[in-house]
Amino acid sequence: MRKIGLIGGMSFEASAVYYRLINEAVRQRLGGLHSAELLLHSVDFQRIVELQQAGRWTDAGALLAAVARGLEGAGADCVLICANTMHLVADAVAEAIGVPLVHIIDETARHLLAASCRKPLLLATRYTMEHGFYAERMQRHGITLSVPSAEGRTLTHDIIFKELCAGQVLAPSRQVLLGLIDEARADGADAVILGCTELCLILDPAQLSMPAFDSTAIHATAAVDFALGT
Repeated sequence: MRKIGLIGGMSFEASAVYYRLINEAVRQRLGGLHSAELLLHSVDFQRIVELQQAGRWTDAGALLAAVARGLEGAGADCVLICANTMHLVADAVAEAIGVPLVHIIDETARHLLAASCRKPLLLATRYTMEHGFYAERMQRHGITLSVPSAEGRTLTHDIIFKELCAGQVLAPSRQVLLGLIDEARADGADAVILGCTELCLILDPAQLSMPAFDSTAIHATAAVDFALGT
């Protein structure tokens, strides 16, 4: 079994999901009481948020690159950034290490294409929906994203940062997100990407009005595939 390196803490609510999903998948595949060979470096999310808000993405990339080098030095055979937004600096992280970076956007694209979905709605933080890095990476795979209106993007961003990252899962906010999904479906979207690793806390992909792709589960599965060579 190869060792997985996780850059977590962004937020720790999502990192806990990664840890559970990865270990459950290893146990399911190998049986018995098997669990993952795994290293987790959990960063102080407040520090990351302040860099995001200040637009200091180069500094954020340098910080995560240093964490990734530490994981590699500790024996990680791959590295995952356990957050969609921080894939804005994924290239800086990948360039800093000599082991593979398992990229959440590429893995999500692979699942979309396997389901013949090419016009998904992206629900995510404002940074992920508006900075272009996510849409550009998806476009390389022939996938064209849509995002909610400006108001919808603000609502989604606030639900993520003010509620989900703080451990609050509120029914009215779930209804807001379901409404955005229904609007996108009416406008021609053929799927929805839960493009923030906390969105799985409030939305169940099996209960949505169109095919849904949970980036957290997809990323965790990709880590296990790598670790087990499957």
